[in-house]
Amino acid sequence: MNKLNRKIAILGSGPAGYVAAIRASQLGASVALIEEKDIGGVCMNRGCIPTKALLRTSEIASFIKRSKEFGIDSHMDNINWNYALDLKSRIVKNNNIGIEQLLNAKGVTIIRGRGEVLSNHRIIVLTSEESIEITCEKMILATGSSPLLPNIKGIDSKGVITSDEALNLNVLPKDIIIIGAGVIGLEFATMFNSLGVKVTVIELLDRILPDQDSEISAELLKIMKRQGISFKLSASVKEIQKANVGLTVSYEQGEKTFTKSSEKVLIAVGRRLNSSLFQNLPLDIEKKAIVVDEYMETNIKGIYAAGDVTGGKLLAHLAFAEGKVAAENALGICTRVNYNAVPSCIYTNPEVASVGMTEDEATQLGILAKVGRFDLKNNSRALTLSERNGFVKVIADENNTIIGSQILGVNASEMISELTLAITLKAKASDLADMIHPHPTLSEAVWEACSDILKRAIHKL
Repeated sequence: MNKLNRKIAILGSGPAGYVAAIRASQLGASVALIEEKDIGGVCMNRGCIPTKALLRTSEIASFIKRSKEFGIDSHMDNINWNYALDLKSRIVKNNNIGIEQLLNAKGVTIIRGRGEVLSNHRIIVLTSEESIEITCEKMILATGSSPLLPNIKGIDSKGVITSDEALNLNVLPKDIIIIGAGVIGLEFATMFNSLGVKVTVIELLDRILPDQDSEISAELLKIMKRQGISFKLSASVKEIQKANVGLTVSYEQGEKTFTKSSEKVLIAVGRRLNSSLFQNLPLDIEKKAIVVDEYMETNIKGIYAAGDVTGGKLLAHLAFAEGKVAAENALGICTRVNYNAVPSCIYTNPEVASVGMTEDEATQLGILAKVGRFDLKNNSRALTLSERNGFVKVIADENNTIIGSQILGVNASEMISELTLAITLKAKASDLADMIHPHPTLSEAVWEACSDILKRAIHKL
């Protein structure tokens, strides 16, 4: 058995793990990074990146369908789906290579294999060729999450897939049922619908995107219905059965039972935290999440955790921040994550982005919230793009300090950073209302929404 000694050992090379490894190396530590599967974790290989690559294909398909709006008569005769998959795989591979080059350049020792934590300072890694024993002074657990499979009869039927398999379908199905109207479900609904697949979304709750602003959820639901996506809300799936062709899903709405058939069924009800891998450690775990303090340290001194495995918002960029903070605190630099300024983005059509509090959350905390709003139908740039759907909301407290924002609209994911910076710097609505925004741009909607808080929006009736 080979033996290694490192200052820090990190389990998992996803966003939290590889960022922690690079940051620890920058601070002069010797680092071992253990990964059982692919460098980059779920985000790089089976989540954020491949999904957005295929969403780009579906976006272009959507543009072609709408081309007459811009005076162009074009036709989409066929979709070379295999080429789109190859492009997606090349993007993922290039990112994999890039991250591995970064890690090697920083002197991080990458060990490919399954790691088992034996104690606070010992890990055994079983590789394809040997076992390696790693001793370390500090440890960071960054094992991420996996697709959650609910207890539904027939869920193991052939044709039932998770997001992992949905990214590698050899042939586009004619129709698909998506169980779950959260972020994952709606992004795949957007992708498949734009590519000509008939999509039905079944959701247990009475609204889509239950974690988002209620007005955003309601408006996006209307838009997606107009796009041809069917929704069954307040619906409980009871069984999935193999049919003569494809699958049949039985679900209840109220006191009635319905059935719906499709070629594929995509399970998109959430993620399962990979926290059950540390049986030899007396970790505090609540609701399957590893409990950490504000410094990302667990109840065991010298052992830190970061990313999805700690629960909360399962976002790659939050995992980046937590991995960085975990590495810095492990090496004696006292830092914290600012959880008040964590943006989230949903790549539907149009996009959804948010940061900080919603109006309802502010009210529940007893804050006398002020809300500024501006519709994109009154934004010149949105009109030139023929993207009039959506709006910008900005939430401020009684002192006009910005505490939250929600955006529904084209390029919302790019616009939210201005509001994230405002919350980070504790800026007031007047700071953004008085800032000169370029014209014509979508960002002017942020300016107008902040001006609306102050009752001085220019282009609003």
